[in-house]
Amino acid sequence: MTENQHIINLQHITKSFGGKKVLDDINLYVRKGEFLTLLGPSGCGKTTMLRLIAGFANPDEGSILLEGKNISDIPPYQRPLNTVFQRYALFPHLDVYDNIAFGLKLKKMPEEEIDKKVRKVLKMVSMSDYEDRDVDSLSGGQQQRVAIARAIVNEPKVLLLDEPLSALDHKMRLDMQIELKEMHKKLGITFIYVTHDQEEALTLSDTIVVLNEGKIQQIGTPADIYNEPKNSFVADFIGESNILNGTMICDRKVEFAGHTFDCVDEGFGENVPVDVVIRPEDIFIMNKIEGAQFSGVVKSCTFKGVHYEMFVDSDSGYELMIQDYNAFEVGSSVGLIIRPNDIQVMHKERTQNSITAKVLDETHLEMLGSKFEVLPHSYESGREVNVNIAFKAVDLLDHSEDGTIAGEVHFIIYKGNHYHLTILTDEGDFLWVDTNDIWDKGDLVGINISPKDIHITGYND
Repeated sequence: MTENQHIINLQHITKSFGGKKVLDDINLYVRKGEFLTLLGPSGCGKTTMLRLIAGFANPDEGSILLEGKNISDIPPYQRPLNTVFQRYALFPHLDVYDNIAFGLKLKKMPEEEIDKKVRKVLKMVSMSDYEDRDVDSLSGGQQQRVAIARAIVNEPKVLLLDEPLSALDHKMRLDMQIELKEMHKKLGITFIYVTHDQEEALTLSDTIVVLNEGKIQQIGTPADIYNEPKNSFVADFIGESNILNGTMICDRKVEFAGHTFDCVDEGFGENVPVDVVIRPEDIFIMNKIEGAQFSGVVKSCTFKGVHYEMFVDSDSGYELMIQDYNAFEVGSSVGLIIRPNDIQVMHKERTQNSITAKVLDETHLEMLGSKFEVLPHSYESGREVNVNIAFKAVDLLDHSEDGTIAGEVHFIIYKGNHYHLTILTDEGDFLWVDTNDIWDKGDLVGINISPKDIHITGYND
Protein backbone atom coordinates (compact mmCIF):
# COMPACT_ATOMS: atom_id res chain seq x y z
CA MET A 1 0.00 0.00 0.00
CA THR A 2 1.61 3.25 -1.13
CA GLU A 3 1.14 6.46 0.84
CA ASN A 4 -0.65 8.21 -2.02
CA GLN A 5 -3.46 5.67 -1.63
CA HIS A 6 -4.04 6.93 1.91
CA ILE A 7 -6.74 9.57 2.19
CA ILE A 8 -6.42 10.04 5.98
CA ASN A 9 -3.21 9.59 7.94
CA LEU A 10 -3.00 10.02 11.71
CA GLN A 11 0.57 10.43 12.92
CA HIS A 12 1.44 10.16 16.63
CA ILE A 13 -1.90 11.59 17.78
CA THR A 14 -2.25 12.25 21.51
CA LYS A 15 -5.25 13.88 23.19
CA SER A 16 -5.95 14.43 26.88
CA PHE A 17 -8.94 15.73 28.82
CA GLY A 18 -8.51 16.81 32.44
CA GLY A 19 -5.05 15.28 32.62
CA LYS A 20 -6.26 11.86 31.38
CA LYS A 21 -4.96 10.57 28.04
CA VAL A 22 -7.93 9.69 25.85
CA LEU A 23 -5.73 8.91 22.83
CA ASP A 24 -2.15 7.77 23.32
CA ASP A 25 0.26 8.02 20.36
CA ILE A 26 -2.20 6.85 17.68
CA ASN A 27 -0.82 5.99 14.25
CA LEU A 28 -3.38 5.02 11.63
CA TYR A 29 -3.99 5.39 7.91
CA VAL A 30 -7.28 5.12 6.05
CA ARG A 31 -7.30 4.05 2.41
CA LYS A 32 -9.27 5.82 -0.27
CA GLY A 33 -12.71 4.31 -0.71
CA GLU A 34 -12.58 1.91 2.23
CA PHE A 35 -15.17 1.39 4.95
CA LEU A 36 -13.15 1.65 8.17
CA THR A 37 -14.74 1.17 11.57
CA LEU A 38 -13.44 2.40 14.91
CA LEU A 39 -14.66 -0.18 17.42
CA GLY A 40 -14.38 -0.30 21.18
CA PRO A 41 -16.17 0.08 24.51
CA SER A 42 -17.42 3.40 25.88
CA GLY A 43 -14.54 5.71 26.77
CA CYS A 44 -11.97 3.99 24.56
CA GLY A 45 -11.30 7.12 22.47
CA LYS A 46 -13.10 6.25 19.22
CA THR A 47 -15.45 9.27 19.16
CA THR A 48 -12.59 11.57 20.15
CA MET A 49 -10.60 10.26 17.18
CA LEU A 50 -13.54 10.97 14.86
CA ARG A 51 -13.92 14.50 16.27
CA LEU A 52 -10.23 15.17 15.67
CA ILE A 53 -10.53 14.06 12.05
CA ALA A 54 -13.64 16.23 11.63
CA GLY A 55 -11.90 19.25 13.19
CA PHE A 56 -14.25 19.64 16.18
CA ALA A 57 -11.22 19.22 18.46
CA ASN A 58 -7.47 19.60 18.01
CA PRO A 59 -4.80 17.04 18.97
CA ASP A 60 -2.38 17.87 21.79
CA GLU A 61 0.38 16.20 19.79
CA GLY A 62 0.72 14.77 16.30
CA SER A 63 -0.63 15.51 12.83
CA ILE A 64 -3.73 14.68 10.79
CA LEU A 65 -3.07 14.45 7.07
CA LEU A 66 -5.68 14.53 4.30
CA GLU A 67 -4.23 13.30 1.02
CA GLY A 68 -0.78 14.19 2.35
CA LYS A 69 -1.70 17.71 3.52
CA ASN A 70 -1.65 18.57 7.23
CA ILE A 71 -5.18 19.66 8.21
CA SER A 72 -4.69 19.66 11.99
CA ASP A 73 -5.28 23.42 12.27
CA ILE A 74 -7.90 23.77 9.52
CA PRO A 75 -11.44 24.50 10.83
CA PRO A 76 -14.20 21.91 10.23
CA TYR A 77 -16.05 23.89 7.55
CA GLN A 78 -12.90 24.02 5.40
CA ARG A 79 -12.33 20.25 5.48
CA PRO A 80 -13.85 18.15 2.65
CA LEU A 81 -15.47 15.91 5.25
CA ASN A 82 -19.03 15.55 6.50
CA THR A 83 -20.28 13.99 9.72
CA VAL A 84 -23.46 12.06 10.52
CA PHE A 85 -24.08 12.13 14.27
CA GLN A 86 -25.86 9.77 16.64
CA ARG A 87 -28.50 12.46 16.97
CA TYR A 88 -29.22 13.37 13.39
CA ALA A 89 -29.40 17.15 14.04
CA LEU A 90 -31.99 17.75 11.31
CA PHE A 91 -33.69 21.16 11.11
CA PRO A 92 -37.27 20.61 12.39
CA HIS A 93 -38.61 23.76 10.63
CA LEU A 94 -37.46 22.53 7.20
CA ASP A 95 -38.89 19.71 5.10
CA VAL A 96 -36.81 16.81 3.81
CA TYR A 97 -35.83 18.57 0.58
CA ASP A 98 -34.71 21.78 2.28
CA ASN A 99 -32.78 19.88 4.99
CA ILE A 100 -30.74 18.20 2.29
CA ALA A 101 -30.38 21.39 0.22
CA PHE A 102 -29.35 23.56 3.19
CA GLY A 103 -25.57 23.28 2.72
CA LEU A 104 -25.78 23.78 -1.04
CA LYS A 105 -27.81 26.97 -0.57
CA LEU A 106 -25.18 28.31 1.81
CA LYS A 107 -22.65 27.88 -1.00
CA LYS A 108 -24.90 30.03 -3.27
CA MET A 109 -25.18 27.19 -5.76
CA PRO A 110 -27.64 27.74 -8.66
CA GLU A 111 -31.15 26.43 -7.93
CA GLU A 112 -31.11 24.10 -10.93
CA GLU A 113 -27.89 22.45 -9.78
CA ILE A 114 -29.17 22.19 -6.20
CA ASP A 115 -32.33 20.49 -7.39
CA LYS A 116 -30.38 18.02 -9.50
CA LYS A 117 -28.06 17.08 -6.62
CA VAL A 118 -30.85 16.81 -4.02
CA ARG A 119 -33.00 14.57 -6.20
CA LYS A 120 -30.01 12.37 -6.96
CA VAL A 121 -29.25 11.72 -3.26
CA LEU A 122 -32.97 11.34 -2.42
CA LYS A 123 -33.08 8.49 -4.90
CA MET A 124 -29.86 7.05 -3.50
CA VAL A 125 -31.29 6.84 0.02
CA SER A 126 -34.73 5.66 -1.18
CA MET A 127 -36.51 8.86 -0.06
CA SER A 128 -37.66 10.28 -3.42
CA ASP A 129 -41.32 10.31 -2.36
CA TYR A 130 -40.61 12.12 0.91
CA GLU A 131 -39.13 15.42 -0.26
CA ASP A 132 -42.08 17.53 1.01
CA ARG A 133 -42.46 15.68 4.33
CA ASP A 134 -41.85 17.33 7.68
CA VAL A 135 -38.82 15.63 9.27
CA ASP A 136 -40.64 15.22 12.59
CA SER A 137 -43.17 12.96 10.84
CA LEU A 138 -40.45 10.52 9.73
CA SER A 139 -39.41 7.31 11.46
CA GLY A 140 -35.96 7.02 13.01
CA GLY A 141 -34.66 5.08 10.00
CA GLN A 142 -36.04 7.67 7.58
CA GLN A 143 -34.50 10.52 9.57
CA GLN A 144 -31.20 8.71 9.44
CA ARG A 145 -31.44 8.44 5.66
CA VAL A 146 -32.10 12.19 5.42
CA ALA A 147 -29.08 12.91 7.65
CA ILE A 148 -26.88 10.76 5.39
CA ALA A 149 -28.33 12.40 2.27
CA ARG A 150 -27.57 15.85 3.69
CA ALA A 151 -24.01 14.75 4.39
CA ILE A 152 -23.29 13.18 1.00
CA VAL A 153 -24.98 15.83 -1.17
CA ASN A 154 -21.90 18.00 -0.66
CA GLU A 155 -19.80 15.21 -2.20
CA PRO A 156 -17.30 14.94 0.67
CA LYS A 157 -14.11 12.97 0.22
CA VAL A 158 -14.73 11.28 3.57
CA LEU A 159 -17.99 10.57 5.40
CA LEU A 160 -17.69 10.35 9.19
CA LEU A 161 -20.44 8.43 11.01
CA ASP A 162 -20.67 8.57 14.81
CA GLU A 163 -22.84 5.63 15.99
CA PRO A 164 -25.58 6.61 13.51
CA LEU A 165 -27.69 3.48 14.11
CA SER A 166 -27.67 3.41 17.90
CA ALA A 167 -31.05 5.13 18.27
CA LEU A 168 -32.84 2.60 16.03
CA ASP A 169 -34.52 -0.63 17.10
CA HIS A 170 -32.81 -3.94 16.37
CA LYS A 171 -34.63 -4.81 13.13
CA MET A 172 -34.24 -1.32 11.73
CA ARG A 173 -30.54 -1.36 12.62
CA LEU A 174 -30.06 -4.57 10.66
CA ASP A 175 -31.94 -3.11 7.66
CA MET A 176 -29.89 0.10 7.78
CA GLN A 177 -26.64 -1.86 7.94
CA ILE A 178 -27.48 -3.39 4.55
CA GLU A 179 -28.46 0.03 3.17
CA LEU A 180 -25.27 1.67 4.45
CA LYS A 181 -23.13 -1.00 2.85
CA GLU A 182 -24.96 -0.54 -0.48
CA MET A 183 -24.63 3.24 -0.17
CA HIS A 184 -20.90 2.94 0.37
CA LYS A 185 -20.57 0.84 -2.79
CA LYS A 186 -22.58 3.34 -4.85
CA LEU A 187 -20.77 6.42 -3.59
CA GLY A 188 -17.25 5.02 -3.72
CA ILE A 189 -16.08 7.46 -1.03
CA THR A 190 -14.30 6.72 2.24
CA PHE A 191 -16.47 5.90 5.27
CA ILE A 192 -15.07 6.19 8.81
CA TYR A 193 -17.59 4.67 11.19
CA VAL A 194 -17.71 4.67 14.99
CA THR A 195 -19.55 1.95 16.92
CA HIS A 196 -19.39 -0.15 20.08
CA ASP A 197 -21.47 -2.88 18.38
CA GLN A 198 -19.22 -5.79 17.36
CA GLU A 199 -21.82 -7.36 15.04
CA GLU A 200 -22.28 -4.03 13.26
CA ALA A 201 -18.53 -3.67 12.76
CA LEU A 202 -18.14 -7.21 11.42
CA THR A 203 -21.06 -6.71 8.99
CA LEU A 204 -20.15 -3.32 7.54
CA SER A 205 -16.39 -2.97 7.53
CA ASP A 206 -13.52 -3.50 5.14
CA THR A 207 -11.18 -2.73 8.03
CA ILE A 208 -11.79 -2.71 11.79
CA VAL A 209 -9.66 -0.75 14.27
CA VAL A 210 -10.18 -2.08 17.81
CA LEU A 211 -9.48 0.50 20.52
CA ASN A 212 -9.18 0.26 24.27
CA GLU A 213 -7.87 2.75 26.83
CA GLY A 214 -6.84 5.17 24.11
CA LYS A 215 -4.62 2.66 22.30
CA ILE A 216 -5.08 0.63 19.13
CA GLN A 217 -5.32 -3.04 20.06
CA GLN A 218 -5.59 -4.50 16.55
CA ILE A 219 -6.22 -3.47 12.93
CA GLY A 220 -7.50 -5.98 10.41
CA THR A 221 -10.31 -7.32 8.27
CA PRO A 222 -13.42 -8.59 10.08
CA ALA A 223 -12.27 -12.18 9.46
CA ASP A 224 -8.78 -11.41 10.82
CA ILE A 225 -10.14 -9.73 13.93
CA TYR A 226 -12.54 -12.57 14.66
CA ASN A 227 -10.34 -15.54 13.79
CA GLU A 228 -6.93 -14.19 14.83
CA PRO A 229 -7.38 -11.82 17.80
CA LYS A 230 -4.11 -10.28 18.94
CA ASN A 231 -4.86 -10.32 22.65
CA SER A 232 -7.44 -11.40 25.20
CA PHE A 233 -9.22 -8.02 25.12
CA VAL A 234 -9.91 -8.31 21.39
CA ALA A 235 -10.91 -11.96 21.72
CA ASP A 236 -13.36 -11.13 24.50
CA PHE A 237 -14.77 -8.00 22.89
CA ILE A 238 -15.34 -9.48 19.42
CA GLY A 239 -17.88 -12.27 19.60
CA GLU A 240 -18.08 -15.08 22.15
CA SER A 241 -14.88 -16.77 23.26
CA ASN A 242 -13.42 -19.26 25.67
CA ILE A 243 -10.30 -17.49 26.97
CA LEU A 244 -8.05 -19.67 29.12
CA ASN A 245 -4.62 -19.49 30.69
CA GLY A 246 -2.24 -21.86 29.00
CA THR A 247 1.39 -22.91 28.68
CA MET A 248 3.15 -23.22 25.34
CA ILE A 249 5.07 -26.42 25.96
CA CYS A 250 6.94 -26.26 22.66
CA ASP A 251 6.21 -25.53 19.02
CA ARG A 252 2.79 -26.91 18.02
CA LYS A 253 1.96 -28.16 21.51
CA VAL A 254 0.05 -26.22 24.17
CA GLU A 255 -1.41 -27.08 27.57
CA PHE A 256 -4.68 -25.60 28.84
CA ALA A 257 -7.79 -26.70 30.73
CA GLY A 258 -5.76 -29.49 32.31
CA HIS A 259 -4.87 -31.20 29.02
CA THR A 260 -2.21 -31.00 26.33
CA PHE A 261 -3.29 -30.26 22.74
CA ASP A 262 -1.69 -30.12 19.32
CA CYS A 263 -1.86 -26.65 17.75
CA VAL A 264 -0.41 -24.84 14.73
CA ASP A 265 1.44 -22.06 16.58
CA GLU A 266 5.22 -21.77 16.66
CA GLY A 267 7.93 -19.43 17.94
CA PHE A 268 6.67 -18.87 21.47
CA GLY A 269 9.50 -20.76 23.13
CA GLU A 270 9.19 -23.58 25.65
CA ASN A 271 7.05 -23.62 28.79
CA VAL A 272 5.92 -20.03 28.20
CA PRO A 273 2.67 -18.69 29.77
CA VAL A 274 0.13 -17.82 27.06
CA ASP A 275 -3.53 -16.99 26.57
CA VAL A 276 -5.57 -19.49 24.58
CA VAL A 277 -8.75 -18.61 22.69
CA ILE A 278 -11.27 -21.13 21.37
CA ARG A 279 -14.49 -19.94 19.79
CA PRO A 280 -17.55 -21.79 21.16
CA GLU A 281 -18.51 -23.06 17.71
CA ASP A 282 -15.05 -24.67 17.33
CA ILE A 283 -15.42 -27.20 20.17
CA PHE A 284 -16.77 -30.48 18.81
CA ILE A 285 -19.21 -32.11 21.25
CA MET A 286 -20.50 -35.70 21.08
CA ASN A 287 -22.48 -38.15 23.22
CA LYS A 288 -19.72 -40.73 23.47
CA ILE A 289 -16.55 -40.20 25.46
CA GLU A 290 -14.52 -42.85 23.63
CA GLY A 291 -12.25 -41.22 21.06
CA ALA A 292 -12.60 -37.74 22.62
CA GLN A 293 -9.62 -35.67 23.79
CA PHE A 294 -11.34 -34.94 27.09
CA SER A 295 -14.80 -35.11 28.62
CA GLY A 296 -17.31 -32.99 30.50
CA VAL A 297 -20.82 -32.73 31.89
CA VAL A 298 -23.47 -30.47 30.33
CA LYS A 299 -24.40 -27.79 32.84
CA SER A 300 -26.96 -25.83 30.75
CA CYS A 301 -28.42 -25.85 27.26
CA THR A 302 -30.21 -22.84 25.74
CA PHE A 303 -31.74 -22.52 22.26
CA LYS A 304 -30.47 -19.34 20.56
CA GLY A 305 -32.51 -19.50 17.34
CA VAL A 306 -29.81 -20.82 14.99
CA HIS A 307 -27.84 -22.94 17.45
CA TYR A 308 -27.85 -24.24 21.00
CA GLU A 309 -25.55 -22.62 23.53
CA MET A 310 -24.26 -24.97 26.21
CA PHE A 311 -22.02 -24.60 29.22
CA VAL A 312 -20.01 -27.71 29.96
CA ASP A 313 -17.95 -28.45 33.08
CA SER A 314 -14.82 -30.21 31.86
CA ASP A 315 -13.22 -33.17 33.61
CA SER A 316 -10.46 -30.87 34.92
CA GLY A 317 -12.78 -28.25 36.44
CA TYR A 318 -13.04 -25.67 33.63
CA GLU A 319 -16.32 -24.25 32.37
CA LEU A 320 -16.51 -24.04 28.57
CA MET A 321 -19.08 -22.39 26.33
CA ILE A 322 -20.02 -24.56 23.34
CA GLN A 323 -22.32 -23.74 20.41
CA ASP A 324 -23.77 -26.55 18.33
CA TYR A 325 -26.74 -27.20 16.07
CA ASN A 326 -27.69 -30.16 18.27
CA ALA A 327 -28.94 -30.03 21.84
CA PHE A 328 -27.30 -32.12 24.55
CA GLU A 329 -29.23 -33.01 27.68
CA VAL A 330 -28.35 -31.18 30.89
CA GLY A 331 -26.45 -33.54 33.20
CA SER A 332 -25.26 -35.82 30.40
CA SER A 333 -21.60 -36.80 30.00
CA VAL A 334 -20.08 -35.72 26.68
CA GLY A 335 -16.85 -36.09 24.77
CA LEU A 336 -15.02 -33.00 23.54
CA ILE A 337 -12.55 -32.46 20.69
CA ILE A 338 -10.67 -29.30 19.69
CA ARG A 339 -8.79 -29.36 16.40
CA PRO A 340 -5.30 -27.80 16.13
CA ASN A 341 -6.45 -25.14 13.65
CA ASP A 342 -9.17 -23.96 16.05
CA ILE A 343 -6.78 -23.19 18.90
CA GLN A 344 -5.59 -19.57 18.88
CA VAL A 345 -2.51 -19.00 21.04
CA MET A 346 -1.59 -15.44 22.06
CA HIS A 347 1.27 -13.84 23.94
CA LYS A 348 0.26 -12.68 27.40
CA GLU A 349 0.32 -8.91 27.78
CA ARG A 350 1.45 -9.35 31.38
CA THR A 351 1.87 -12.14 33.92
CA GLN A 352 1.83 -9.93 37.06
CA ASN A 353 1.35 -6.33 38.16
CA SER A 354 4.55 -4.34 37.59
CA ILE A 355 4.58 -1.02 39.48
CA THR A 356 7.05 1.79 40.15
CA ALA A 357 7.16 2.80 43.84
CA LYS A 358 9.06 5.23 46.05
CA VAL A 359 10.88 3.99 49.14
CA LEU A 360 9.68 5.80 52.28
CA ASP A 361 11.55 3.75 54.88
CA GLU A 362 12.62 0.17 55.50
CA THR A 363 9.02 -1.08 55.84
CA HIS A 364 6.97 1.33 53.69
CA LEU A 365 6.58 2.24 50.02
CA GLU A 366 4.57 4.94 48.30
CA MET A 367 2.77 3.54 45.26
CA LEU A 368 -0.60 3.81 43.52
CA GLY A 369 -1.10 7.14 45.28
CA SER A 370 -0.91 5.71 48.80
CA LYS A 371 1.37 4.33 51.52
CA PHE A 372 1.83 0.55 51.69
CA GLU A 373 3.53 -1.55 54.32
CA VAL A 374 6.14 -4.03 53.03
CA LEU A 375 8.47 -6.58 54.55
CA PRO A 376 11.76 -5.13 55.87
CA HIS A 377 14.30 -4.32 53.15
CA SER A 378 17.59 -2.49 52.65
CA TYR A 379 16.62 -0.19 49.77
CA GLU A 380 17.54 3.48 50.13
CA SER A 381 14.82 5.93 51.23
CA GLY A 382 13.69 8.39 48.57
CA ARG A 383 14.74 6.10 45.67
CA GLU A 384 12.34 4.65 43.12
CA VAL A 385 12.07 0.87 42.93
CA ASN A 386 10.32 -1.68 40.74
CA VAL A 387 7.64 -3.79 42.40
CA ASN A 388 5.89 -6.97 41.29
CA ILE A 389 2.53 -8.12 42.67
CA ALA A 390 0.82 -11.35 41.60
CA PHE A 391 -2.69 -11.05 40.17
CA LYS A 392 -4.12 -13.32 42.85
CA ALA A 393 -2.41 -11.34 45.64
CA VAL A 394 -4.64 -8.28 45.19
CA ASP A 395 -7.53 -8.43 47.64
CA LEU A 396 -10.81 -6.75 46.63
CA LEU A 397 -13.30 -5.58 49.27
CA ASP A 398 -17.00 -4.77 48.97
CA HIS A 399 -16.63 -1.35 50.55
CA SER A 400 -14.14 1.02 48.96
CA GLU A 401 -13.45 2.79 52.28
CA ASP A 402 -12.16 -0.50 53.76
CA GLY A 403 -9.18 -0.69 51.43
CA THR A 404 -5.78 0.97 51.46
CA ILE A 405 -6.86 2.40 48.12
CA ALA A 406 -10.13 2.34 46.17
CA GLY A 407 -11.07 1.70 42.58
CA GLU A 408 -13.65 0.51 40.09
CA VAL A 409 -14.04 -2.76 38.19
CA HIS A 410 -13.21 -1.67 34.66
CA PHE A 411 -13.09 -4.88 32.64
CA ILE A 412 -13.77 -8.58 33.28
CA ILE A 413 -12.59 -11.69 31.43
CA TYR A 414 -13.76 -15.12 32.51
CA LYS A 415 -10.89 -17.62 32.31
CA GLY A 416 -12.89 -20.83 32.68
CA ASN A 417 -12.19 -21.37 36.38
CA HIS A 418 -11.65 -17.79 37.62
CA TYR A 419 -12.18 -14.14 36.67
CA HIS A 420 -9.44 -11.81 35.47
CA LEU A 421 -10.35 -8.22 36.36
CA THR A 422 -8.94 -4.88 35.31
CA ILE A 423 -9.29 -2.37 38.16
CA LEU A 424 -9.04 1.38 37.56
CA THR A 425 -7.90 2.97 40.82
CA ASP A 426 -9.13 6.37 42.01
CA GLU A 427 -5.66 7.71 41.17
CA GLY A 428 -6.02 6.60 37.55
CA ASP A 429 -3.71 3.56 37.73
CA PHE A 430 -4.55 0.05 36.56
CA LEU A 431 -4.31 -3.14 38.60
CA TRP A 432 -5.05 -6.65 37.35
CA VAL A 433 -6.65 -9.18 39.66
CA ASP A 434 -7.38 -12.92 39.54
CA THR A 435 -10.35 -13.88 41.70
CA ASN A 436 -13.05 -16.51 42.13
CA ASP A 437 -15.48 -13.88 43.42
CA ILE A 438 -18.16 -12.53 41.08
CA TRP A 439 -17.99 -8.79 40.39
CA ASP A 440 -19.80 -6.58 37.90
CA LYS A 441 -18.29 -3.93 35.66
CA GLY A 442 -18.57 -0.59 37.44
CA ASP A 443 -18.49 -2.03 40.97
CA LEU A 444 -16.62 0.18 43.45
CA VAL A 445 -14.07 -1.78 45.46
CA GLY A 446 -11.55 -1.38 48.23
CA ILE A 447 -8.07 -2.72 47.49
CA ASN A 448 -5.62 -4.27 49.94
CA ILE A 449 -2.27 -5.91 49.28
CA SER A 450 -0.49 -7.87 52.02
CA PRO A 451 3.13 -6.79 52.77
CA LYS A 452 4.40 -10.31 51.96
CA ASP A 453 2.94 -10.05 48.43
CA ILE A 454 4.71 -6.79 47.52
CA HIS A 455 8.01 -7.88 45.97
CA ILE A 456 10.72 -5.27 45.33
CA THR A 457 12.88 -6.39 42.41
CA GLY A 458 15.42 -3.55 42.27
CA TYR A 459 15.96 0.16 41.74
CA ASN A 460 14.13 1.89 38.90
CA ASP A 461 17.23 3.36 37.26
